[in-house]
Amino acid sequence: MRRFKDKPWYPMAVAISIGVGLYVLLTNLGPVTSSLSHFIGFFRPVIIGVVIAYLVNPLAKLYEKLIFKKNKDEKKRHGLSNILAFITFLLLLGLVLRMLIPQIVDSVMFLADNLDNYLAAARKLIENWGIAGHLGGLEDLLNSSGELLKKLLDILSQNIDSIISGTASAGRGVFMVLIAFFLSFYIISEKNKIKEGIKQLLAAMMTKERYNKTAEFVRKCDVILEQYVTHNFLDSLIVGIANAIFMACCGMPYIGLISVLIGLTNLIPTFGPIVGAVIGAFLLVLVEPWYALAFIVFSIVLQTADAYYIKPKLFGDTLGVSGLLILIGIIVGSRMFGIIGILLAIPAVAILDMVYKDFIITRLEARKKEREEAAKKAAEDLPKES
Repeated sequence: MRRFKDKPWYPMAVAISIGVGLYVLLTNLGPVTSSLSHFIGFFRPVIIGVVIAYLVNPLAKLYEKLIFKKNKDEKKRHGLSNILAFITFLLLLGLVLRMLIPQIVDSVMFLADNLDNYLAAARKLIENWGIAGHLGGLEDLLNSSGELLKKLLDILSQNIDSIISGTASAGRGVFMVLIAFFLSFYIISEKNKIKEGIKQLLAAMMTKERYNKTAEFVRKCDVILEQYVTHNFLDSLIVGIANAIFMACCGMPYIGLISVLIGLTNLIPTFGPIVGAVIGAFLLVLVEPWYALAFIVFSIVLQTADAYYIKPKLFGDTLGVSGLLILIGIIVGSRMFGIIGILLAIPAVAILDMVYKDFIITRLEARKKEREEAAKKAAEDLPKES
């Protein structure tokens, strides 16, 4: 291979090969993406298990430092902290579901009880705007809740096969999550062995210098991901609690449902808080319009405080990425991977920024310095003019 690199045609051949490969990839991007997604689907429980383990790991490390730090047995200390972290995770999940399910049922029942009033208001709005003739059969559909429910039942009966298929798929999804949860417990329990195995493999494959650089790169990526996940969840928890306190003080309904919704959508950068505020306002306007107005005003104030005070205090200079790069990352991530791409956009952009600053720029500056030193040495070696 080394002798080919010295040939004058070698760089051109490599460039042409890369160009042909990119052309083939781009012209067949749909089938390639579909095949890749199908292949990844076989490992989906493992991937979800790794994600759950990564989310629970900071909590386990916190318990190990604060609660079990006096335990001299390292293996026992790790095991107890992992078990307590998973118990905490399950209790929090159960608490959230216990709050959400009754309030979701209440909101659906409230909507059903007041459906005729909402339909009458919608019909009156259409008549006031004078657009009834442009909406086809919508005006007849709004005459009564019975007519609307009959139409919905007709749609359901026509799509019963799709509904059954979707229900079965949801059941498989729940079963897959359960498997992933058990896998995550084993992953976090064996994390030290997994790390050592990966280190031995990399050390056997690489030179010592290359291994040290790779280990440093992986360490920095791990720090970025862990701090982002921890701080982002803590920020969402603060925002959700603040929203719950405000709604409780104002006597608003659906405190648990809307506050959990606000906290979850706050995990999605840039657009998530807007979506959460709109859905929350919609639920409240069905009960009392001024609730929705007060909620929107408070959401604007809360998100402003979160953007300019809470997030800077939590994140500090951990990421150090410009807002423009984050926005570009969110747009590209959403187009490529959907909601998962949006959630991972910020740490992905932070890692790419770290690679650019710590590796690419450093290497370019080192090469520039070598060229300058070589030019200086060549100038010194020239015979001086007499």
